[in-house]
Amino acid sequence: DGCIKAVGQADVIRNQFSEAMFERIIDCSGKCVLPGLVDAHTHPVWAGDRVHEFAMKLAGASYMEIHQAGGGIHFTVEHTGKATEDELFSTFRHRLERMLRAGSTLVECKSGYGLDLETELKMLRVMERAKKSMDIGISSTYCGAHAVPKGKTATEATDDIVNNHLPKLKELKLSGEIHVNNIDVFCEKGVFDLESTRRILQAGKEIGLQINFHGDELHPMKSAELGAELGARAISHLEEVTDEGIVAMARAKCAAVLLPTTAYMLRLKQPQARKMLEEGVIVALGSDFNPNAYCFSMPMVMHLACVNMKMSMNEALAAATINAAYALGKSDTHGSLEVGKQGDLLIINSSRWEHLIYQFGGHDTLINYVIVKGKVIYENERCETMSSY
Repeated sequence: DGCIKAVGQADVIRNQFSEAMFERIIDCSGKCVLPGLVDAHTHPVWAGDRVHEFAMKLAGASYMEIHQAGGGIHFTVEHTGKATEDELFSTFRHRLERMLRAGSTLVECKSGYGLDLETELKMLRVMERAKKSMDIGISSTYCGAHAVPKGKTATEATDDIVNNHLPKLKELKLSGEIHVNNIDVFCEKGVFDLESTRRILQAGKEIGLQINFHGDELHPMKSAELGAELGARAISHLEEVTDEGIVAMARAKCAAVLLPTTAYMLRLKQPQARKMLEEGVIVALGSDFNPNAYCFSMPMVMHLACVNMKMSMNEALAAATINAAYALGKSDTHGSLEVGKQGDLLIINSSRWEHLIYQFGGHDTLINYVIVKGKVIYENERCETMSSY
C-alpha cells in the first residue's frame, strides 16, 4: 500500500520479515536513509523566464521598482496567459522532475500567474494533471491574489476573487474536477492590504481551504497576527514580522515557512529563524521556486538556512521534512520515517546525512535513490561510480 511497515534495528527487522518475499532489496551499507524532503512553498507553473530582471536586480533595482516598471509578476502573468495548458504542463513536469532528483517528494505548488479566473483555473488544471500522472506528491494552492491585475484596484480584485473565483473553485471541487488544498494572498503594501487579505482568506476557509499565505515580506503588515487570529496553517516569508506576530504564531501553532533563497537573491533582511525557534514557532522551509528565485534544491535551501539564518543542521532537516509537512497539513502521513506513514525516502551516498547540507550544490552525486510510496522513482548511477567525498 506504499506505507512504511517497520522501522528499527536491522537484525530485528530481518527476523520480523524472514518469511517475506521482496521485489527488491537495496544494500544501504555505508549509506544513509532519510525522509523525502518537503518543499513548503513554490510557484512552478509559468511561462516566460525573467533572467533579464536578474541583471536589473544586480544593478540595484528593487523588487517593487521592477514590479512598477511592468516587470516582476505582471511580466510572468502576460506570458502565462498566452501559453497553452499543454505548454505549461510540459515545463511544469520538467521542473518537478528536477525537484525530485534534488530529493523533494512532496511539493506545495501555487497558482497566481493568471490573476483572471480563466488563467488561474488553467494553472490549477495543470497541477491536477501532474497529481494524476506523476509520482511526486503535490499540495496545490490557489493564489489568485498574488498581485492586483492591471486596470483593477485591490478592492475590485478582492470582490472578483470572493464573488467569482472562489464560488467557481467550490463548484469544481464538488464535481471532483479540481482539488485545491490551500488559499494564499500576497499581503503587502501596494498589493493586498490587511482588510482585503482577511476577506479573501476567510472566504477561502469557508469553502474548506487551508490558509497558507505570503506575509510581512517587504513591510511589517501585521500579517502574522492576522494569520494567528484566522487559524492559518502557515505563513510564508516573514522577513518583517513583529515580535508580537512571532508570539501569536507560536500560540496558534501556525507554521512559519521561511524562504532563505528569496532573502538571499533580493538582498532582503533574513527572517528571524532563531527568535522564532526560541519562541516555539514551528519553522518550515521552502525553495520559493519561481521566476524571481530560480532554485529547485531543498538541500541548498537547508544550507542557506544554516549559514544565513543561523539554524542548526538538525533544525534545517526538521524544517525541510516534518515541519514542512505540517505546514501543508500532511504531517500525519509525510515528513518522517514512522510505521504507517507514506514510504517516501531518500538514500544518501554517505554514512553521514549532514553531507546533504554541508556540500553546497552537491546533491547530484549524493542522492542515490528517491523512493515514493515504496517505489524507486529515481536511481542515480553516478553514486555507484563516484565517492560522495
